[in-house]
Amino acid sequence: MSKAVVVVPTYNEIENIERLLRTVFSLQREFHVLVVDDNSPDGTATVVEANFDTYPEKLFILKRAEKKGLGTAYIAGFKWALEKEYDYIFEMDADFSHNPNDLIRLFNACHKEGNDLAIGSRYVKGVNVVNWPMSRVLMSWLASKYVRFVMGMDIYDTTAGFICYRRNVLEKINLDNIRFVGYAFQIEMKFKAYINKFKIKEVPVIFTDRTKGESKMSSGIISEAIFGVIAMKFKSVFNRKRFNETSFH
Repeated sequence: MSKAVVVVPTYNEIENIERLLRTVFSLQREFHVLVVDDNSPDGTATVVEANFDTYPEKLFILKRAEKKGLGTAYIAGFKWALEKEYDYIFEMDADFSHNPNDLIRLFNACHKEGNDLAIGSRYVKGVNVVNWPMSRVLMSWLASKYVRFVMGMDIYDTTAGFICYRRNVLEKINLDNIRFVGYAFQIEMKFKAYINKFKIKEVPVIFTDRTKGESKMSSGIISEAIFGVIAMKFKSVFNRKRFNETSFH
C-alpha cells in the first residue's frame, strides 16, 4: 500500500485538532498525520500527544519553539515525510476549511490518474467558498486571477493550501530555497512544480471558513503574495536555471 501522510500546521487549534484527527483516521483509506505545532499557547500539542495511544504509528508531531510562518512549517513537515519515505504528502489546514473527505479525491487524482500534484481548487469550477464575506471572496479570487496572469500558470486556484504531492515533486524542488512563508509560499511551490513540467490536476472542492478558532490571515501575508509573484516571475524569466536551483532572495 502506498504510504500517505497529511501535514497539518497548527497554532492555537485546540478547538479543532482532536475532531480533525478523528475524522481523518476514520476515512476508508489509511492516512497518517503529522502535526507541525509552533508552540501553541493553548496546548494544541498536548492534545495531539494525548492521542498517540489511540492512533499508534499513525499520528506524529513536530514541535517547534516558536511561530515561524506557514511555509516553514510545511517545509519542515515535507522534509520529515521524505525522510520517512512517504509516497504521497499532503497539505491541509487544521480548521476544517478543507474537508478531510476530499483527501481521498486528491489521493486518487495522483495515485490512480497519474498526476504529480493535485490541488483542492476553490475556483476551477466557479467559486466554491462558504462563510466568507463577499469582500474576502473577491480578494482571494482576484489574487488567483492576478497570479495566473503574471506567472502564466494554467492554474485557477494559485493560492490553494489543500494539496497532494507525489514525493518526486518535493524531491525535485529545493525546499531549502523556498523563500516565502504565507500565501506566496503556496504560489512559489506551484510555480516551481509548473516550470518543472510536473503534471498538475485541480480537483474542485468546497472551501468552508473556520467556525472555531481565529484566522491567521494578515495584511502582510496578502502583500507578500501580491509583490512576491513579481519577484518570482522576474527571476524565472532572466535566470530560469538559477531560479530552479537557488533562492531568488
